[in-house]
Amino acid sequence: MRHGKKHNHLGRKTAHRHSMLANMACSLVEHKRINTTVAKAKALKQFVEPLVTKSKEDTTHNRRLVYAKLRQKDAVAELFRTVAPKVGDRPGGYTRIIKLGNRLGDNADMAMIELVDFNELYNAGKATKKKSTRRSRRGSGSGTEAAAAAPAAKAAPAKPTEKAGGAEKEAKKEEE
Repeated sequence: MRHGKKHNHLGRKTAHRHSMLANMACSLVEHKRINTTVAKAKALKQFVEPLVTKSKEDTTHNRRLVYAKLRQKDAVAELFRTVAPKVGDRPGGYTRIIKLGNRLGDNADMAMIELVDFNELYNAGKATKKKSTRRSRRGSGSGTEAAAAAPAAKAAPAKPTEKAGGAEKEAKKEEE
């Protein structure tokens, strides 16, 4: 039974696995996206997301905790300097895994893992779009007709004002 065994061992001993994940995390922070196998990408996601969360608050303690995992001073500086400000308002989900298909040599499932806020292609449309409120589907058939009729009713004034009445009279005189 595998009760409480969360981590994928990736066919490696503990020290090798930790070193590999640290190196992959440093590459991810440096290049913002890397290609690897799906299993390694999922393991890396679990490894790097808590580190990004720690980097949102720039304290000496958090820097030391992150450095203990990454073991590269440049990667820690990059994480706290450039990555943390971009993900400051995001509550989680800092990485995205995109499956790429199978590798030619050994048919392994390949994936690209990237930092979400650094992909300009996906974020370009979202930055300009305005978030709309979520709507209920109940009564959608009559709701659309009522919604279309409502702006038309608002556009036409219920009582003509003196100016509007005067304009209508002038328009009728011109037609005659």
